[in-house]
Amino acid sequence: MDSTSIVRIGKIFADHKGISLSTLGRKTANHGLFFKRLQAGHDLTTRRAERVVQYLSDHWPDGLEWPGDIPRPEARGGEAKAA
Repeated sequence: MDSTSIVRIGKIFADHKGISLSTLGRKTANHGLFFKRLQAGHDLTTRRAERVVQYLSDHWPDGLEWPGDIPRPEARGGEAKAA
């Protein structure tokens, strides 16, 4: 998954939850500037990308449609929906 897609789903998630991208970055990547750095063109490891997208999938709000053009990983069982 590319950086643009990760930022896009991050924005959708953050907007829906009423939180900032820096808050979401702290929750997903332990780095408040995570999404800002991606927007600025910084790279990320495959492992971090997978971890962030998995977090978003596991905590995706009920009733909010995941963008159809972005592959969604299967949610892991037993994950909390609170974010």
